Amino acid sequence: MKKRDTVAALLPLLFVVLLVGWACSRFSPSPSGKEALPAQAPSATTTVAPRPQWTGPPPGAKYVGSESCLTCHEESSQRFHKTMMGRIMSVNPRTPQEQRVCESCHGPGGPHVAAEGDAIETLMTFKKGAEPVEAQNATCVNGCHEKGEHTSWKGSTHEMRGVACVTCHKVMESVSARYNLAKPTAIEVCSQCHQTRRAQLQRSSHMPLREGKISCSDCHNAHGTATQAMLREDSVNDNCYKCHAEKRGPFLWEHAPVTESCTNCHEPHGSTNPRLLKVRVPRLCQQCHVETRHPTSPYNPTTGARQVTNRGCNNCHQKIHGSNHPSGFAFTN
Repeated sequence: MKKRDTVAALLPLLFVVLLVGWACSRFSPSPSGKEALPAQAPSATTTVAPRPQWTGPPPGAKYVGSESCLTCHEESSQRFHKTMMGRIMSVNPRTPQEQRVCESCHGPGGPHVAAEGDAIETLMTFKKGAEPVEAQNATCVNGCHEKGEHTSWKGSTHEMRGVACVTCHKVMESVSARYNLAKPTAIEVCSQCHQTRRAQLQRSSHMPLREGKISCSDCHNAHGTATQAMLREDSVNDNCYKCHAEKRGPFLWEHAPVTESCTNCHEPHGSTNPRLLKVRVPRLCQQCHVETRHPTSPYNPTTGARQVTNRGCNNCHQKIHGSNHPSGFAFTN
């Protein structure tokens, strides 16, 4: 008992010794003679030096012709002329801008030639990573790609989120069969960001994108539209009707959820249920239709009698997208 009391009495003294030792090591003088203060976490108000902004080519810069570029960049020029843009500029240039070939995108090369290739990041107009995304995209948009499918680029979802043209397109090398894409297919390009959609395409029931029968751009315009989700048509249904014209109507008896949106019942990018359904029937129908006086459970819990044949509402209600039959109010015919 006395030994236990002695140990208990020495514990506070041991704690004080350890505390003093920690303080001495924490605040010991530095080799320069000054007291070393504990490391401080960076302040939330710490400012980061801004990235240098692009100021454009020097005033008075002159165009020297693409022949001057071949002196050093012949290999790059050969790769470029195999692309769609390269063929247009070299075989059939339509505008004075296209006739400049290299300088149509890179800007006047006079200062670059005079400097014998030095300071390319300040003398040339387009250098990936050397300028803000807005300046990079302006090289493509202003003068060339500002009409047609690119009309709604400004203010689009991709433009507002800082997506660069070179994120999806590869200008100096031919990688895809069409559109100068940065990847061989549109699915691979879009999947760089939309990975959830790529995962949905791997499901058992999916749109035929994996088979190459359609592309993401058949439904969406990545350069911007005035509609939701950058759809090419005015609504989801109009987008679907381009292929599923038999579902368009008008019908004598309309089904409300079908008229509102196809996505009420279908997941267009892929599903584990048949026909891209979000939920299997009859559970899909029960989201709107109650079971009062129309039981949809397969068996009666009391008698055990069969109540639903094959558990499918559309076994009877076959014209679920709409009916033109005089007695088709229940979409049975």
